[in-house]
Amino acid sequence: MAEETTETKEKEAEKVHVFEAWCKRCGICVAFCPTQALTSDKDGLPILTYPDKCTLCRMCEVRCPDFAVTVRKKKKRS
Repeated sequence: MAEETTETKEKEAEKVHVFEAWCKRCGICVAFCPTQALTSDKDGLPILTYPDKCTLCRMCEVRCPDFAVTVRKKKKRS
C-alpha cells in the first residue's frame, strides 16, 4: 500500500505543460494521446482535461512538431 501511495504522489507531481506561444493548435498531441487525457479547448489549444488518465507516456511531447508540449516533474518543495 505504501508503494502505491508513493507512486501516486509521484504521478501527481508530473505535469503536462503546453507553451501557448509555440503551439500552432494542430491537434497532433491530442490525436496521439492513448488515454484521451488531452483535449482541445474552443481555440484548439491542448489542455490536460483528465490528469488522472494521463500515464505520462510522453507521446504528446514526442509528437509535437513545434516542441510546445513538455511533460515534466514539479520540483518538490521541502
